[in-house]
Amino acid sequence: MKNKFKWEKKGLIFVPAGRYEWMHSHAQNPTVLILDDRLRIYFTCRPRKDKDGNVTAVTTFVDVKKNDPSQIIYIHDCPILTMGDTGTFDQFGVMPGAVLKVGDEVWLFYVGWVRSQGVPYNHAIGLAISDDEGFEFRRLGRGPILGRTPKEPFLQNSPYVFIQGELFHMWYSSGIEWIEHEGRMESIYVLMHATSSDGIQWNRESSPCVSGVVESECQTNPSVIEIDNRFHMWFCYRCGLDFRNAERGYRIGYAWSEDLINWHRDDDRGALTPSREGWDSQMVCYPCVVKVNGNIYMFYSGNYFGRDGFGYAVLSSEDSII
Repeated sequence: MKNKFKWEKKGLIFVPAGRYEWMHSHAQNPTVLILDDRLRIYFTCRPRKDKDGNVTAVTTFVDVKKNDPSQIIYIHDCPILTMGDTGTFDQFGVMPGAVLKVGDEVWLFYVGWVRSQGVPYNHAIGLAISDDEGFEFRRLGRGPILGRTPKEPFLQNSPYVFIQGELFHMWYSSGIEWIEHEGRMESIYVLMHATSSDGIQWNRESSPCVSGVVESECQTNPSVIEIDNRFHMWFCYRCGLDFRNAERGYRIGYAWSEDLINWHRDDDRGALTPSREGWDSQMVCYPCVVKVNGNIYMFYSGNYFGRDGFGYAVLSSEDSII
């Protein structure tokens, strides 16, 4: 484990730029489905704020060339799911977390959010299923598959699902506290792990699985790949307070594991850092790492939590990661 990763940034892929009323800004949480002839990238975008200044979030996708992800070949013209019904966990937002093929179906594990009193929001994790290679989806049900429990009393979000043998593994963010700071409530959340035999009923460990390195660290959007019997995780992290700036905002960290349970953090070896200028100069966040035709790509969002769009980097082939 001596060599460092060398990520070569390839640039920006997509910015909503007010293309539709419901796609006014942001391109967060790029989530990749590998198809035979293309990559389908789901992401979160934001409609215009309503008259009261409230924000909502919807999910759609773009298709890019498999051998050149900088080339967009299709932009979907509507959200893939409507907002949830009044009172449901996804009434005000649908955000992608993980997408994978399960048999003849495509499963999308997503984050739903609602506004709350006392704290600004709550998150839970839902599941939607597609029969047409991820073009249209239907909810598994009106409720979440992963939400609050006595051991995890706050929000759950940003799932990544990995199938190893006959077992589903999920890494996700779970809230551990809310802190009042300068007149607003801020959530502190860390990565946790769960397993399932069917992808619907989950056994949760309810304990942090990656160590922190900054003050009141928040961790989210894990992405895991296996190479030569070793597992590699990228995720984003930030300071828990005063984080809406370049100095304390999101960065992309790295950890590795031999068994999917015990993770060894080593940001110096595998992190992705901001650029000197441009769309990802103040923040890098929401990584999605995939292996495609012998290449390893990282898709990620940039400044202001993805307001400036998402792009990608490729792992240089000359660098060993083992």
